[in-house]
Amino acid sequence: MALPQPAISSKKLLSALLIPLFMALLAVSVVNVALTPIGNSLGASSSQTQWVVSGYALAFGVPLVAAGRFGDATGRRRMFILGITTFTVGSLISGLAPNVEVLIAARVLQGLGSGFLNPQTTGIIQSNFSGQARARAYGMFGTVVALAVIVGPVMGGFLIQLFGESLGWRMMFLVNVPIGLLGIYLAMKWLPNDRHAADLSSNPRRRHMDLDPVGMITLAVATLAVLFPFVQRSQNLLIWALLPAGILLLVFFVVWESRYKKAGRPPMVDMDLIKEPAFRNGILIVTLYFLGNTSVWLIVPVYLQSHMHQSALVAASIGIPSSILSAFAAPWAGKRVLGAGRRMVMAGFICSMLSIAGAMAMIGPVESGAVPVWALAIPLLLLGAGGGLVISPNQTLTLKSVPTNISGVAGGILSLGQRMGTAIGTALIPSIMYGMVAAGYHWNIGFAAAFGGILVLLAAGLSVTFLDRRREVAENQQG
Repeated sequence: MALPQPAISSKKLLSALLIPLFMALLAVSVVNVALTPIGNSLGASSSQTQWVVSGYALAFGVPLVAAGRFGDATGRRRMFILGITTFTVGSLISGLAPNVEVLIAARVLQGLGSGFLNPQTTGIIQSNFSGQARARAYGMFGTVVALAVIVGPVMGGFLIQLFGESLGWRMMFLVNVPIGLLGIYLAMKWLPNDRHAADLSSNPRRRHMDLDPVGMITLAVATLAVLFPFVQRSQNLLIWALLPAGILLLVFFVVWESRYKKAGRPPMVDMDLIKEPAFRNGILIVTLYFLGNTSVWLIVPVYLQSHMHQSALVAASIGIPSSILSAFAAPWAGKRVLGAGRRMVMAGFICSMLSIAGAMAMIGPVESGAVPVWALAIPLLLLGAGGGLVISPNQTLTLKSVPTNISGVAGGILSLGQRMGTAIGTALIPSIMYGMVAAGYHWNIGFAAAFGGILVLLAAGLSVTFLDRRREVAENQQG
C-alpha cells in the first residue's frame, strides 16, 4: 500500500516539525553558559545548578519510547502538539522561577515535552515521506541538530551580555514561549491529522486501547535507573546500585514483551524489531558514536579554559566551524545515502577518527604557542563532516525497512540510544582527563588519554558499521 501523501507541501510539513525540534535541542546547549549566572541570581549551589542540566536530560530520555508508542496508537500530531505545549509551559515557568527548586521542576517539564515530541518527528517523517524524499528530510533533520549546537551557546552568551546576568538567563527560557506558540500553530495548520482508530488488542470485544502499561512503566523506570548514575555522577555507591537494577529491569522488560506478544496482545516494543539486523546494528552504531563524540565539546573547553586560561567565548568558538560544516554535510549526505548505503556512515566514522587523531597531534603545538589556539579548530572540522555523514544517514538506513505503523516507537528507541550514549559518554570520557590531571599527570597526557578513549569507541562503531555493510551487500546481491 502506498504511503499517504501530505495534504500540504513537504517544505511546510518539515518546517512545522523542525522548528519545535530546534527549540527543544537548543534547550540542551543554551543553558550550559548560564549555570554561573543562575547560581548567583538564585543563590543556588553548584550541585543544584547541575540539576538544571541533569533534570532536563533525564526527563528527555525517560519517555521517548512510550511517547512513540502513544503517537503510533493515538495519532502523532496530537502527541507532537502536547510535547510543544508541555515544553512551552516549562519554558515560561523556568523564565519566571522564583527559586532554583521551581527552576529544576520546570526544566523537568521542558525535558518531558522534548521527550514527547522527539519520536513523533521521526514517525511523521516516516509516514509522509519515502525513498529519496525521506532521506532528504532526515538530512534537514541533521542540519537542525548541527545549528542548535552552534546557536545555543552563542545565543545564551548574547542574551546574558544584552540583559545582564540576573535577567539574561531568564530571557534564554522566555524566548522559547513565542517560538513554542508558533510551533503549536504551525503543527495544527500544516501537520496531517493522523488521529486514527485505537490500536486495539486482537480481541475484538476489547473496548479499550491496549498500550501495554506494564511494559511502558518498566521501560521508563529501567531507563531512569540506567541514566541516573551517569547524569548524577555521584560517588555514592547506593546511586550506582541503580545501574544493575536498571539492567535487570531491562531483562524483565524483554521477557515481558515477548510473553505479551505470545498472548496475542500488542507489546509496546515488538522484539522482532530488535531482531531485525539493520535496525539493531543501527541502534548500536549511533550509541557508540554518541558515546564518543559528544564528549569532545566538554573536553576541549575545559582544557582551554582550565589549562590554557582562555575565555569561555574563545573555548566555545572552537566548535563553531565544525558545527557549520556538519550543517552542510547532513543535507548533502541525505541526497546520496540511499546509493552509498553504510559506506557513507563508514566514511563518517573515518573522518571523525582522523579529526580526533589530528586534535591529539595539534594540542602540543597549541600549548607551546607554536600555533594559535584557534588552530585546534582545523582538525576538529573533520568531526563536523563526520557527524553529517553518520547521524542522519544512519537514521535513514536504520529506519528504512521499519513499518510506518510502529515508526514512532522505532524513532523513540533510536533517540534513546543517542541519549544513553550521550549520558554515559559525557560521564566517563571526561573523567579520564580529570582523573589523570588529579593524579599529577600533565594536562596534555590527560587530554590525549581521553581522546584515545574516544578513538577506541569510534573504532568500535566503525567495526559494527563495516559488519553491517557486509550484510547490506549480501542482501543487495540476493535481491
